[in-house]
Amino acid sequence: METLCLRHGRVLDPASGFDGQADVLISGGEILAIAPGVEIPADARIIDCTGLWITPGFIDLHVHLREPGQEYKEDIASGTRSAAAGGFTAVCAMPNTKPVNDSRAVTELMVRRAADVGVVRVYPVGAISKGLEGKTLSEMGELQEAGCVAVSDDGLPVMDIELMRRALEYARGFGLTVIQHCEDLTLSRHGAMHEGAVSTRAGIRAQPGAAESSMVARDIELVELTGARYHVAHISAAASIRLVRDAKARGLPVTAEVTPHHLTLTDAACACYDTNTKMNPPLRPESDLEACRVGLADGTIDCIATDHAPHSPVEKDVEFEQAAFGVTGLETAIPLTLALVREGRMTPLAWVSRLTDAPARVLKLPGGKLSVGAVADVTVLDPDERWVVRAGEMRSRSKNSPFVGQTMIGRAAMTIVGGRIAFSGARFGSNEQ
Repeated sequence: METLCLRHGRVLDPASGFDGQADVLISGGEILAIAPGVEIPADARIIDCTGLWITPGFIDLHVHLREPGQEYKEDIASGTRSAAAGGFTAVCAMPNTKPVNDSRAVTELMVRRAADVGVVRVYPVGAISKGLEGKTLSEMGELQEAGCVAVSDDGLPVMDIELMRRALEYARGFGLTVIQHCEDLTLSRHGAMHEGAVSTRAGIRAQPGAAESSMVARDIELVELTGARYHVAHISAAASIRLVRDAKARGLPVTAEVTPHHLTLTDAACACYDTNTKMNPPLRPESDLEACRVGLADGTIDCIATDHAPHSPVEKDVEFEQAAFGVTGLETAIPLTLALVREGRMTPLAWVSRLTDAPARVLKLPGGKLSVGAVADVTVLDPDERWVVRAGEMRSRSKNSPFVGQTMIGRAAMTIVGGRIAFSGARFGSNEQ
């Protein structure tokens, strides 16, 4: 493993509060030094990072890698290449695979595959209920022993309140966080977009924002009862954010994430019937989008997570209401969310925090900081690079992004995982694993 020296970059480390120009020396998979003008070994590879930001490796708490069972959409190899190209050094893989990740055998398969073909770190998330059926709890102890870092039925909510209570209690016993897809199915009734003026004009079956917030309210009551750690996946409604803010003020162990698309698009994007704008939770009106931005900036929402959900044309090139929910997101997360920094809504350090040390804290994962002796998971990004999203250049196997054809500002220039270069962009020769 070669020695690397990242020179003359702007180092941003939210864990320590450091924001300044420095060199970062990496050897043996660890960070050896962070300081201006470090002494460089003769055999080191010098990487000029002038004009670039050097941050802890980005961590995504919410990714669908589709393996095992749906490799035609994505697999661990392609999904982790996509992650590396987006600047992520670690991803958490959701359990709605085929078979569902509700057993030691499936978790161990994912761990082995990640070790064999993965480009970045993969942390499996186990299912709350067997088969994601919401009827019987999975064996959480076995899932944790096999490598799961949290439990979730993501893609489906846990509707049975008694089962959710028991899930929180058992998860607490094993030190696991429960991640909930908040949707009351009796309210949403599988609506294809947000209920409002746009859905009425478009004639699309819709679901109200209350389908999300009512579930958040219910679960917060259970958190108060059980004391378990609870995380709201892909929060999108202003009412949900108010509930999380209140829960935090009361000292409850509640956290939340928001996706780049819920920070960028409104339900107006669905008016053209582009199925790449169909996601769950659905895109909301401007008032909800603004609440997401405010919540992320003030810390009510802990972190940014992509909810990367690859689908093939088989699932997307159909009528809007029949199309699968979900969009890809790993490779466009940087420019979509960095826009908040350019607009003055967040400081660079706060933005980096939502992608690094904050997600690490939410699930108690390693990484998320730059410090001497730490594992060298590092993201180098160019905050000013202008580029066009092209389907043919995506590393993901699926291309279902509403941003294809759009010009973006900001991009990963290099992704380093354990001291190894997992991705390098055009500035450094476009090399990747």
